[in-house]
Amino acid sequence: MEETDPSVEVTVTEQDTEHAAIRLVGELTESARRPLVRVMTDLLLGAPQLRRVQLDTCAVGFMNSAGMSALVQVQKMCQPRGIDLTLVVHGSAVSRPLQLSGLWHRFTVIDRRDDAPPVVHEATHERTEHS
Repeated sequence: MEETDPSVEVTVTEQDTEHAAIRLVGELTESARRPLVRVMTDLLLGAPQLRRVQLDTCAVGFMNSAGMSALVQVQKMCQPRGIDLTLVVHGSAVSRPLQLSGLWHRFTVIDRRDDAPPVVHEATHERTEHS
């Protein structure tokens, strides 16, 4: 029987045919990878017309390099289907590691930190088209 990790909660909070929102609560570490990938896989299999996924990390209190890797993995899952993945950040637990690592520019980010300007940071990496 599979055990769930109490340090992370991954929930689909909104979903229609083209849009889904996922909320992460807790710690974004290696233990978050499996539930996050499982939720994303279920969305990909259950919504063939999906075009946008918003990943709300506002309630994440800690993220390490394994958590950043999980975010990149989810983004890579979205790319072949042309799904736009947007991260919503609030505190420095997610935004600071992404900025320091350079991954901040890989994602489209809605920055809800108190001192942030009310703009969306668009991803600046080159997207790879798959045939």
